[in-house]
Amino acid sequence: MRRLVSLFVLALALQAQPRRIVSTAPSFTETVYAIGAGDRVVGVSVHCHFPKEVERVAKAGTYIHPNIEAIVRLKPDLVLVHKEQAQVAAQLNRLGIATLALTNTSLNDTFTTIREVGVALNMTAQAARLEQLIRGRLEALRRATSRQPRKSLLFVVGRTPGRLEGLVAVGKGSFLNELITIAGGRNALADSLVTYPRISVEAVLRIDPDVIVDMGDMADTVGVTEAHKQEVVKLWQRQDDLRAVASGRVYAVAADIFVVPGPRIAEAAEAFARMLQQESSR
Repeated sequence: MRRLVSLFVLALALQAQPRRIVSTAPSFTETVYAIGAGDRVVGVSVHCHFPKEVERVAKAGTYIHPNIEAIVRLKPDLVLVHKEQAQVAAQLNRLGIATLALTNTSLNDTFTTIREVGVALNMTAQAARLEQLIRGRLEALRRATSRQPRKSLLFVVGRTPGRLEGLVAVGKGSFLNELITIAGGRNALADSLVTYPRISVEAVLRIDPDVIVDMGDMADTVGVTEAHKQEVVKLWQRQDDLRAVASGRVYAVAADIFVVPGPRIAEAAEAFARMLQQESSR
């Protein structure tokens, strides 16, 4: 029954050609703009920072907790929600607001989202061109790095601020795992059964990755300074037994391209490739 309701709501959205769109996640927002429908966006989450036009768009809650009242006030024709936000979608549907449930865990999800948004906005040709462009860049990168030795890369996405504690890193199930592989690397936690496993410094010492990328306390990328990034690198420099530290291959990053599985995933993969290929700084 729930599936029939979702299909009915989507059919209404398609029929009405939604002109007022609210997006609850950065990846969905970037997709709408990338296919050329940014002028239809009337609301986004507070985590949406790209493109710069979204700075002028009304905010409607967070990715985890969309603000239903704020969304309703924006009078949207269509709200893009994550499939895990079933209760949010149900609330909006009861209020007569159409929703499109999307997901963004894997690389394939990113392309599926592009196609589904294209259909919902009657912009299938534009969506197809965007998908083709991204796939082309990724395939070109894959070919360019295919014969290079595969260095291991540990990507830290969570950490206690100012300390090497509470580490959360990228595991097998994340889209980032796929991007690291395309970039010519090997995810140091590719064997993990958890998408974002918690690990200790002792575990990092055992893994001893060739490259460490850390945005652990910089997930909120707005306002991160170069001084902050330098402090992150200094945290790791205390662990001078690590191969990545000894070779100067610890990188502190604070960019949405690494955490938003949207149209800019090729930029993230290309950035990984540069880190993997860069010569030792020592």
